[in-house]
Amino acid sequence: MSKELVPYEIIESKIFILRNKKVMLDQDLARLYGVQTKVLNRTVKRNPERFPEDFMLSLTSKEYSDFLRCQFGTLEQGKYSKYCPFAFTENGVAMLSGLLNTPRAIAVNIQIMRTFTRIRQFLSTHSELRRKLEELEKKYNAQFKSVFDAIKMLMTPPPDTNQCPKTIPGFKP
Repeated sequence: MSKELVPYEIIESKIFILRNKKVMLDQDLARLYGVQTKVLNRTVKRNPERFPEDFMLSLTSKEYSDFLRCQFGTLEQGKYSKYCPFAFTENGVAMLSGLLNTPRAIAVNIQIMRTFTRIRQFLSTHSELRRKLEELEKKYNAQFKSVFDAIKMLMTPPPDTNQCPKTIPGFKP
Protein backbone atom coordinates (compact mmCIF):
# COMPACT_ATOMS: atom_id res chain seq x y z
CA MET A 1 0.00 0.00 0.00
CA SER A 2 1.35 3.43 -0.87
CA LYS A 3 2.03 6.05 1.75
CA GLU A 4 -0.72 8.61 2.35
CA LEU A 5 -0.22 11.95 0.62
CA VAL A 6 -2.52 13.64 3.11
CA PRO A 7 -3.32 12.20 6.55
CA TYR A 8 -6.95 11.17 7.05
CA GLU A 9 -7.22 13.58 9.98
CA ILE A 10 -6.51 16.52 7.66
CA ILE A 11 -9.18 15.38 5.22
CA GLU A 12 -11.67 14.78 8.05
CA SER A 13 -11.05 18.30 9.31
CA LYS A 14 -12.08 19.66 5.88
CA ILE A 15 -15.49 17.92 5.84
CA PHE A 16 -18.34 20.06 7.12
CA ILE A 17 -22.09 19.78 7.47
CA LEU A 18 -23.91 22.33 5.33
CA ARG A 19 -27.65 22.17 4.63
CA ASN A 20 -27.66 18.72 6.24
CA LYS A 21 -25.05 17.38 3.79
CA LYS A 22 -21.42 16.45 4.35
CA VAL A 23 -19.42 18.75 2.07
CA MET A 24 -15.92 19.96 1.29
CA LEU A 25 -15.20 23.52 0.16
CA ASP A 26 -13.60 24.25 -3.20
CA GLN A 27 -10.61 26.02 -1.62
CA ASP A 28 -9.84 23.03 0.63
CA LEU A 29 -10.16 20.57 -2.25
CA ALA A 30 -7.92 22.72 -4.45
CA ARG A 31 -5.21 22.79 -1.76
CA LEU A 32 -5.44 19.03 -1.27
CA TYR A 33 -5.29 18.40 -5.03
CA GLY A 34 -2.39 20.83 -5.47
CA VAL A 35 -4.20 23.17 -7.87
CA GLN A 36 -5.40 26.75 -7.61
CA THR A 37 -9.01 27.26 -6.52
CA LYS A 38 -9.74 29.21 -9.70
CA VAL A 39 -8.49 26.28 -11.81
CA LEU A 40 -10.75 23.85 -9.95
CA ASN A 41 -13.75 26.19 -10.26
CA ARG A 42 -13.08 26.88 -13.93
CA THR A 43 -13.05 23.12 -14.57
CA VAL A 44 -16.37 22.77 -12.74
CA LYS A 45 -17.97 25.67 -14.61
CA ARG A 46 -16.92 24.15 -17.95
CA ASN A 47 -18.76 20.94 -17.00
CA PRO A 48 -22.02 22.07 -15.37
CA GLU A 49 -23.90 18.93 -16.45
CA ARG A 50 -21.61 16.87 -14.17
CA PHE A 51 -22.54 18.85 -11.04
CA PRO A 52 -26.27 18.81 -10.31
CA GLU A 53 -27.58 20.41 -7.13
CA ASP A 54 -27.05 17.29 -5.02
CA PHE A 55 -23.36 17.13 -6.06
CA MET A 56 -22.41 20.79 -5.53
CA LEU A 57 -23.85 23.71 -3.58
CA SER A 58 -23.08 27.40 -3.97
CA LEU A 59 -22.80 29.03 -0.59
CA THR A 60 -24.82 32.18 -0.09
CA SER A 61 -23.04 35.32 1.06
CA LYS A 62 -24.54 34.91 4.53
CA GLU A 63 -23.54 31.23 4.78
CA TYR A 64 -20.01 32.11 3.69
CA SER A 65 -19.55 34.99 6.11
CA ASP A 66 -21.14 33.00 8.98
CA PHE A 67 -18.92 30.03 8.15
CA LEU A 68 -15.77 32.15 8.08
CA ARG A 69 -16.65 33.95 11.29
CA CYS A 70 -17.37 30.63 12.95
CA GLN A 71 -14.03 29.20 11.84
CA PHE A 72 -11.77 32.21 12.25
CA GLY A 73 -13.46 34.73 14.55
CA THR A 74 -12.62 38.24 13.37
CA LEU A 75 -11.95 38.36 9.65
CA GLU A 76 -8.96 40.19 8.26
CA GLN A 77 -9.96 42.47 5.43
CA GLY A 78 -8.82 41.25 2.00
CA LYS A 79 -7.62 37.85 3.24
CA TYR A 80 -10.61 35.83 2.04
CA SER A 81 -12.10 35.53 -1.42
CA LYS A 82 -14.86 37.94 -2.36
CA TYR A 83 -16.56 35.09 -4.24
CA CYS A 84 -18.74 32.61 -2.43
CA PRO A 85 -17.20 29.14 -2.58
CA PHE A 86 -18.67 25.96 -3.94
CA ALA A 87 -19.27 23.10 -1.53
CA PHE A 88 -19.01 19.60 -2.96
CA THR A 89 -20.87 16.60 -1.58
CA GLU A 90 -19.27 13.17 -1.64
CA ASN A 91 -20.74 12.58 -5.11
CA GLY A 92 -19.38 15.91 -6.30
CA VAL A 93 -15.91 15.06 -5.04
CA ALA A 94 -16.14 11.72 -6.87
CA MET A 95 -17.15 13.57 -10.05
CA LEU A 96 -14.12 15.85 -9.70
CA SER A 97 -11.91 12.79 -9.94
CA GLY A 98 -12.92 12.39 -13.57
CA LEU A 99 -11.97 15.96 -14.39
CA LEU A 100 -8.72 16.46 -12.49
CA ASN A 101 -6.30 13.88 -13.87
CA THR A 102 -3.00 14.73 -12.24
CA PRO A 103 -1.40 11.85 -10.31
CA ARG A 104 -1.69 13.84 -7.06
CA ALA A 105 -5.37 14.66 -7.63
CA ILE A 106 -6.15 11.01 -8.31
CA ALA A 107 -4.28 9.78 -5.20
CA VAL A 108 -5.79 12.45 -2.93
CA ASN A 109 -9.26 11.76 -4.33
CA ILE A 110 -8.92 8.09 -3.39
CA GLN A 111 -8.03 9.15 0.15
CA ILE A 112 -11.02 11.52 0.30
CA MET A 113 -13.39 8.75 -0.83
CA ARG A 114 -11.95 6.44 1.84
CA THR A 115 -12.42 9.17 4.44
CA PHE A 116 -16.08 9.63 3.52
CA THR A 117 -16.46 5.83 3.85
CA ARG A 118 -14.84 5.90 7.31
CA ILE A 119 -17.23 8.65 8.41
CA ARG A 120 -20.22 6.64 7.13
CA GLN A 121 -18.98 3.57 9.03
CA PHE A 122 -18.54 5.65 12.18
CA LEU A 123 -22.08 7.01 11.91
CA SER A 124 -23.58 3.58 11.22
CA THR A 125 -21.73 2.15 14.23
CA HIS A 126 -23.19 4.96 16.33
CA SER A 127 -26.74 4.18 15.15
CA GLU A 128 -26.16 0.44 15.75
CA LEU A 129 -25.05 1.25 19.31
CA ARG A 130 -28.21 3.32 19.82
CA ARG A 131 -30.38 0.44 18.57
CA LYS A 132 -28.69 -2.06 20.91
CA LEU A 133 -29.07 0.31 23.82
CA GLU A 134 -32.80 0.66 23.11
CA GLU A 135 -33.14 -3.14 23.08
CA LEU A 136 -31.37 -3.41 26.43
CA GLU A 137 -33.48 -0.60 27.81
CA LYS A 138 -36.70 -2.44 26.91
CA LYS A 139 -35.40 -5.60 28.58
CA TYR A 140 -34.01 -4.02 31.77
CA ASN A 141 -35.79 -0.67 31.91
CA ALA A 142 -36.94 -0.74 35.52
CA GLN A 143 -33.65 -1.93 37.00
CA PHE A 144 -31.31 0.43 35.14
CA LYS A 145 -33.45 3.44 34.24
CA SER A 146 -31.00 6.01 35.61
CA VAL A 147 -28.07 4.38 33.78
CA PHE A 148 -29.96 4.38 30.48
CA ASP A 149 -31.07 7.97 31.00
CA ALA A 150 -27.44 9.03 31.56
CA ILE A 151 -26.24 7.15 28.47
CA LYS A 152 -29.02 8.65 26.34
CA MET A 153 -28.10 12.12 27.54
CA LEU A 154 -24.47 11.53 26.52
CA MET A 155 -25.52 10.24 23.09
CA THR A 156 -27.94 13.08 22.36
CA PRO A 157 -26.39 15.83 20.24
CA PRO A 158 -26.48 19.34 21.70
CA PRO A 159 -29.44 21.50 20.65
CA ASP A 160 -29.14 23.30 17.31
CA THR A 161 -28.18 26.90 18.05
CA ASN A 162 -27.73 27.93 14.39
CA GLN A 163 -24.48 29.64 15.31
CA CYS A 164 -21.94 27.46 13.52
CA PRO A 165 -22.15 24.66 11.00
CA LYS A 166 -22.73 21.33 12.73
CA THR A 167 -19.90 18.88 12.75
CA ILE A 168 -19.83 15.12 12.90
CA PRO A 169 -19.09 13.91 16.45
CA GLY A 170 -15.43 13.00 16.74
CA PHE A 171 -14.36 14.96 13.67
CA LYS A 172 -13.02 18.47 14.00
CA PRO A 173 -14.11 21.09 11.44
